[in-house]
Amino acid sequence: MTDEEYMILAINEAEKAFDKGEIPIGAVVTYKGAIIATAHNEREHTTDPTSHAEIVALRKAAQMLERWRLTGCTLYVTIEPCPMCAGAILNARIDRIVYGASDRKYGAIKSVFHLCDTDVLNHHVEVKDGVLSERCKQLMDSFFSLCR
Repeated sequence: MTDEEYMILAINEAEKAFDKGEIPIGAVVTYKGAIIATAHNEREHTTDPTSHAEIVALRKAAQMLERWRLTGCTLYVTIEPCPMCAGAILNARIDRIVYGASDRKYGAIKSVFHLCDTDVLNHHVEVKDGVLSERCKQLMDSFFSLCR
């Protein structure tokens, strides 16, 4: 599958969050080309501030692989991860992250902070941004326009 095809699956997850009244962010984790985890935001449902799509997907992937080091994995996420999620991505040793739309307020990959692009840390993550970004952005804009 292509990055765009995996991102469509992440968008499907984001739509599930939208339907539940959650901020519509979706994530997919792959390992050796196989999908090992999918998730969407669940903060409202779980009342857990850490239940971001990325964190939930990383937890599921770690359970599936039975290890916390997620080397060899790619994370697809509809919106640029926040600082908490970027930290989890680095700690999980994800090899690659692919995201859709940038987050100009909380983005911690390229927009506001550059947590995955530093020589200070011992782990580096390959980053690809802008995959189906308009579609990802439109979903967020639709959600927040309903909230206003």
